[in-house]
Amino acid sequence: MMLYPPMKDLLSKVPSRYELVNVVACRARQIAGEAEENSTPLQDKPVSIAIREIAAGQTETEI
Repeated sequence: MMLYPPMKDLLSKVPSRYELVNVVACRARQIAGEAEENSTPLQDKPVSIAIREIAAGQTETEI
């Protein structure tokens, strides 16, 4: 099973794996909270959405 986006692409946005985990978790909680507040169903899991946003450079990588 291949990881998409590749880990090397994610690590080019965030300096370490440990920080990447924290950034993804924080953003995933925000996404889930916003979806629950607005009563909107998510097409994907919050973690998958957060990872794609980070890979695309759409989120700040600082906690």
